[in-house]
Amino acid sequence: MLGIYFGIRYFGGDIGRKILYPIQMLATFLHEFGHAAGALITGGEVRNIQINQDGSGFTRTVGGSRKVILMGGYLGSALFGNIIFLIGARAKSLAKPLLLLLAITMAFTGVFWFNSAFTTVLLLGFALVLIGIALKTNFARDVVMFLGLSTLLYIIQDFNVGPSSDLEKYAEEMKVFPSHIWMYIWLVVVVILFALNLRILFKSLRDNDDPMLSSVSDDEFLTID
Repeated sequence: MLGIYFGIRYFGGDIGRKILYPIQMLATFLHEFGHAAGALITGGEVRNIQINQDGSGFTRTVGGSRKVILMGGYLGSALFGNIIFLIGARAKSLAKPLLLLLAITMAFTGVFWFNSAFTTVLLLGFALVLIGIALKTNFARDVVMFLGLSTLLYIIQDFNVGPSSDLEKYAEEMKVFPSHIWMYIWLVVVVILFALNLRILFKSLRDNDDPMLSSVSDDEFLTID
């Protein structure tokens, strides 16, 4: 997955950028949905969400905790990306339900938090593609893993550009550090989340390769106290 992503991004040229364009749009959606989630969990409400063709976007909210809402964009999208990747890597049976849930979330956002025709068309189109993959193909797990991993890598690589406006507003709320310091704090949090995710994955792989476990039959394993 890493090889595919970096190969497309750094050696794909214009074609590579077009291939990864949906990843950019997904990262933007997760970013804006993170703002929306921050508003909802702190008692606010979401008025609308907009995603622009250049990969930028914004979310209008009312009420809620401003600090949580601002953090929700960058840190929330990284959390969502980690969850998507982890499910793809460890829970094959949940890959299709996850794609359907993501599709429903996109469709809901495009219809009920409508702000522009491009946003609605993009999200509904994305949702239809995900539904098609979940119901008509056997590649759901591969798609989930690639979407999760590539989204995380995009978020990490975009740390000094993507959340810039959020950082400036957050620095106004949290005057302890200037925005460029908060930028690196947020980045460290995202990298730690990703590292913990990989640690969980590699630990599960080691456990699966344990010869002591593999030599025990299912019936015997169930009787171990």
